[in-house]
Amino acid sequence: MAPSATQVQAQHGGNSQALLDAQLELWHHTFGFVKSMALKSALDLRVADAIHHHGGAATLTQIATKVKLHPSKTPCLRRLMRVLTVTGVFSVVEHPAGDGGEHLYGLTPASRLLVVDSRSVAPFVTLMLDNVFTSPFLGLGAWFQLDSPPDHQSLFEMTHGQTLWDLGENIPTFSTLFNEGMVSDSSFVMDIVVKECGDVFQGVTSLIDVAGGLGGAAQAIAKAFPHIKCSVLDLPQVVANAPANSDVEYVAGNMFESIPPANAIFLKWVLHDWGDAECVKILKSCKEAIPSKAAGGKVVILDMVVGARSPNLKHRETHVLFDLFIMFINGSERNEQEWKKIISEAGFSGYKIIPVLGVRSIIEVYP
Repeated sequence: MAPSATQVQAQHGGNSQALLDAQLELWHHTFGFVKSMALKSALDLRVADAIHHHGGAATLTQIATKVKLHPSKTPCLRRLMRVLTVTGVFSVVEHPAGDGGEHLYGLTPASRLLVVDSRSVAPFVTLMLDNVFTSPFLGLGAWFQLDSPPDHQSLFEMTHGQTLWDLGENIPTFSTLFNEGMVSDSSFVMDIVVKECGDVFQGVTSLIDVAGGLGGAAQAIAKAFPHIKCSVLDLPQVVANAPANSDVEYVAGNMFESIPPANAIFLKWVLHDWGDAECVKILKSCKEAIPSKAAGGKVVILDMVVGARSPNLKHRETHVLFDLFIMFINGSERNEQEWKKIISEAGFSGYKIIPVLGVRSIIEVYP
C-alpha cells in the first residue's frame, strides 16, 4: 500500500516546505526535456540568426517577422523566448508593462554559437536533438528489462531495428545530418586544439585520422601544421563522399582490420562508440601502425575523461549525461582508470591526460 500524505510528511519531519522542495526537485527533472525541445525549436526557427540579423538584439516582433511566424503565434513565441532566457540560452532586457516598449532579446556566448557561420555548433546540436537520437530514450526503462546482454541489442537497435551505422548507410538524409554535425564539432573543437594543444603535434610528420569522416579534424591539423602529412581512414562509403581538392588524403579501409603507418594516429570521439574489447582491438591496430616512443610514435585521443577537471556541477552532469547518452549504441565515456585499463591491455607503455577542452580531454598514448 502506498504511504499516505500524512506518512510522507512525517518522513520529512512534518516540514511542509521540505515536502514542497522535494516535489520541486522531481518536477525540475520531469520537465527538463522541455528545455531541450525549446532549444530544438530555436534551432528549427533559426532564432539566433534572426537576432544576429538585427545586430545582436531584437524585439519579439522583429524575431517573429524574420522567422516568418504566423502573427497568431507571436504570443507563443514570447513564451518560448521566456524559457530560453530563463535557462540562459538568450538574454533579455525587459521593459515594464505599460511603457510601450518591447522586450529586447540578445545573444549570449552560448547562443552566438548557434548563429550559422564558420564556428557554429548548430549542426551538431541539431543532430543531438534529432528524433533519431532522442526517441530511443523513451524506451530506456523497457530496454533495461530485456532479458539479454547489452551487446545482443542496443537501445538504438531496439528502437530503430538497426545499428546507428546501418541507419546512416540506409537513410541518406540522416547520413548528411550526421556528417554535418561531426564536421561542425570538428571545426569548433579543432580550432581550440591547435591553439591550446599545439605541442601535441610537435615532431609529428605524418598523421592518420582514424574514422575521421569527411576530414574536418584532419583538415584543421593540416592547415595549422603544413609540414604534417594528414590522411583520413574511413569506410569506403564515407570516403566516397570526401571533399575534392583537399590537402588531406582519404584512404578507404576498416580500423578493425588495419591502419596505414604514420608517426601519429588521431582518434577524435571514436573509442567512446565502442565497448572495451573493440577499443583494445582498435588500439592494438594503432600500435602496429606507429613507430616506437623513442622515434616519436604516439596515439592522440580526443575524448571525455569522466571526472577529469570537473570544477562544477555542470561539468560533472555533462560527463555522466553524455555517458548515459552514448550507452544507447553500447558506447561508453570512461574515467581515468577505465582508460588506463584498455590502454594497458592494448600493450601501450603509458599515457598523459591533458584536460583543456572543457568537458573533453586530449589523451596522449605512448607505445
